[in-house]
Amino acid sequence: QVQLVESGGGLVQPGGSLRLSCAASGSIWRLNVMGWYRQAPGKQREWVTLITRSGSTNYADSVKDRFTISRDNGKNTVTLQMNSLKPEDTAVYYCYADWENRPYWGQGTQVTVSS
Repeated sequence: QVQLVESGGGLVQPGGSLRLSCAASGSIWRLNVMGWYRQAPGKQREWVTLITRSGSTNYADSVKDRFTISRDNGKNTVTLQMNSLKPEDTAVYYCYADWENRPYWGQGTQVTVSS
């Protein structure tokens, strides 16, 4: 099993920044793909970004050039740096990982962008 715990969410003003962290229960060397989804109230879950074991990344168009995902395989963590935040970024952000061809999810962390 893979246990993932997100942290770093909170309230931030538009244009501000937040850094989310995802800590895994064990080595993430075994996890090729990790990343983030988000879900805003009344909306479907939306894929945000992913990173592979080797560091290859992809981003949704909505966050491209504003968000940066990184991965530390030694510390077993994945980080999402979010800059130039917009109100539409408000959502619960979930860390995910693929393990044995099944998705694993963290508990989520709330990000609220508001004045």
